[in-house]
Amino acid sequence: MRPAALVTGARRGIGRATAVALAEKGFDVVGADISAEGAAETRAGVEGAGRAFAFVTADIGDVAGHAALLDAAWGAFGGLECLANVAGVQVQTRQDMLETTPESWDRLLDVNTRGTFFLSQGMAKRMIAPGAPRRGHRSMAFVSSVNSVMASLNRAEYCVSKAGVTMVARLFAMRLAEHGINTYDIQPGMIRTDMTKEVWDRYAAQIEGGLVPIRRWGEAEDIGRAIATLAAGAMPYSTGHSFPVDGGLLMPRF
Repeated sequence: MRPAALVTGARRGIGRATAVALAEKGFDVVGADISAEGAAETRAGVEGAGRAFAFVTADIGDVAGHAALLDAAWGAFGGLECLANVAGVQVQTRQDMLETTPESWDRLLDVNTRGTFFLSQGMAKRMIAPGAPRRGHRSMAFVSSVNSVMASLNRAEYCVSKAGVTMVARLFAMRLAEHGINTYDIQPGMIRTDMTKEVWDRYAAQIEGGLVPIRRWGEAEDIGRAIATLAAGAMPYSTGHSFPVDGGLLMPRF
């Protein structure tokens, strides 16, 4: 049987690109997202790569719903070898950190960090249970951000939530290594998706002017390919480390 992966946030953007890239690497894919809008396009991409696709409607911020999500995902293809934690939310309003509200803070941390942690916890328990399938390299990928290490004063809660994701990846790496499960922290830079649409025009000139050494927007496919390459086992002696996919944005420069 072929390996299978669960991709959260799979109906669009980085999640869709990750699902398709995993299919191209030989994975059957279960996609999960808060809405089915756009899931048909993801299905077309996965099936176009010759692999099977199943979709589950779920909100990763709803920890009480994780068991049902994992039951459905695990049952779709008789187990899972990969969890790609892509789903996340951005701030609704970019504003001075002195104006950050508790409501915005809780929303970002609940989905990006708390939801990701507990979904990964539930997945880990299934992966290490006796009789769990091992149809190839087993892994968890966590999509954080360059904002795990770069401060943005108008998105304080986002930065904190993504710094938390980086630590979550490291913690699971330490806990799961003995079971042959690797974890990877993927740190996207400036990626052109629906989530960044409001700042496309604002940053375009800066990117072209050298803000990013590779002078273009990153694309969802850049992130998807990175996740799929790692999930396929290309770096089996690496776990818990961060992989910036940022066009060189994080490089120290003088």
